[in-house]
This record gives sequence, C-alpha cells and structure tokens, in this order.
Amino acid sequence: MKFYNSIGPNPQLVRVFAAEKGIKLDMVDVDLMKGENRQAAHLSRNPAGQTPALELDNGAFISEVTVICEYLEEKNPKPALIGATPEERAETRMWVRRMDENIIVPGLTGFRWAEGQQLFTGRIPVYPEAAPHLKNQAKDRLAWLDKMVEGKTWFCGDRFSLADIMAGVFFGFMDMVGQKLDPANKNLTAIVNRVKERPSFTA
Repeated sequence: MKFYNSIGPNPQLVRVFAAEKGIKLDMVDVDLMKGENRQAAHLSRNPAGQTPALELDNGAFISEVTVICEYLEEKNPKPALIGATPEERAETRMWVRRMDENIIVPGLTGFRWAEGQQLFTGRIPVYPEAAPHLKNQAKDRLAWLDKMVEGKTWFCGDRFSLADIMAGVFFGFMDMVGQKLDPANKNLTAIVNRVKERPSFTA
C-alpha cells in the first residue's frame, strides 16, 4: 500500500490511527501549497482532489479518512480501534458521526472560508460571509458534546477508539487556526490532552 500524505488534519488522523495499530505506511507526500492535489497525477488517484488517498496492493485507490481507517481496521483488526463487536463498532461510529457532522465540517469550512480563504479561493467555492456562522455552530456543538462525555475517560468509556483520535487531531487543528477549545469544555479538553500524550500523536 502507498499512502498519499500531506499537511493538514485529515492525513494526520490516518497516520495516528495506523501508528496505534503498528501499521507502517509507505508515504508519498503531496504538496498542497503548490496545488499538487489539483493536478492530473493526484486527480487520477482521487478525482475529488483531496488528501489523503490510499493505494491498495491491487492498484485501486480509496479516499475519505474514516473509510481508510475502516479499511485498515478490517485488514488489521487488532487492536480494535473501531470495535471488536457490532455493538462496539456502532458506538464508535455514533461518536464519529456526531463530531464530523456537527463540529468538524462546520469548523473546518469556517476556517477555509476565513483564515484559509487565500489558499482555497479558486480551488473550492468560498463564501466568507458564512464563515462566522459556521464557526459559531462548531463552538455551540462543542459545548453540547462536552456534556455528553462527562465522567468518561474516552468517548466509548474505557475503550480508546477512532473517535478519540478524531477529537485529538481535529479539535487540536481547530485550536491552531483560531477556534480554540473553550477550557469550560473540561471533559473534551481532558480527552484531547490524553490523545496528545500518546506516542502515536506525533506520527
């Protein structure tokens, strides 16, 4: 397998996930700043022009970070980071869905349409007037999510999972681009800090 890597939280999520599983990825860097992801070579790997992409041993390509993580889990089931049973997998996917839809998508879109506007203009549709509203949505939903994880070590209780990696990577990135996690969200802050302390986080 070859992993087409770049800067940004999406590839980092997969790198951390793979490191937790002890999977060594054969990485090929794609320069987003030079727009290599929008050039023909990368578009042949992922027509959406996004990173990362994973080239399988049979020559096929898959993209979308949660899909890549699901594939790696199916090929390398231990340690189970999505789940070892249907019930565990459903629980992990529930938390992943809640974060992705309510916080990560609006938060990152708000960044792309504001602080990242210069980089993303001409690559994707950009609506800067909507950026503050998206950021406010993400901020509101972080407080909503914080209440749901009160008293938990990880999103799935005592079981470390993809959901925790997602929070550590994406909430950490949002923090760096002007959407700081409110310290009042003490439950989420504790989870994010625990993720960042793991050796895999530097992958």
